[in-house]
Amino acid sequence: DVTALTDALDLRGAVHIGHSTGGGEVARYVARAKPGRVSKAVLVGAVPPLMLKTEANPGGLPMEVFDGFRAGVAGNRAQSFIDIPSGPFYGFNRPGAQVSQGLIDNWWRQGMMGAANAHYECVAAFSETDFTEDLQQIEVPVLVAHGTDDQVVPYDDSAPLTVKLLKNGTLKSYDGYPHGMLSTHPEVLNPDILAFIRS
Repeated sequence: DVTALTDALDLRGAVHIGHSTGGGEVARYVARAKPGRVSKAVLVGAVPPLMLKTEANPGGLPMEVFDGFRAGVAGNRAQSFIDIPSGPFYGFNRPGAQVSQGLIDNWWRQGMMGAANAHYECVAAFSETDFTEDLQQIEVPVLVAHGTDDQVVPYDDSAPLTVKLLKNGTLKSYDGYPHGMLSTHPEVLNPDILAFIRS
């Protein structure tokens, strides 16, 4: 629990950065953080406001997409954790992409270290959680960074909507960048994030 950790460490003025599902975790925590604990937040390719297609969120992804992730975890997690980074996660399925086998292997390594039941249950958490109210409650400056060719968390139904809900949000779009842009383009993302933190 982030609240217990930040309390135990007595963190003050911290900057919380979350990618993908982690962006949802950051939004949920920052919205509820004790005064003075957080100075800024950064959401990178993050799942808020809501990924799932609903009547209130018609641009979201249908449940079948997330059922596919669950089927991959339940059926052959090891293969699924090769297929995802080899394809949509890093955009390696795009024509002309420079494929990094090291990134694919490291994604697989990290994934297989986790618990299969947690991976399975995580799909519902990242796809069905509505972070609208969390985003509306955040007072600190937030940088929302998102690739326009994100095939995991589609740009149009995430970053622009998130910024509209934030009181002090800044949207930085990266033309043609994939979901895993922190790893494919660190020479661009890291300086931008540092500049926001220092601003």
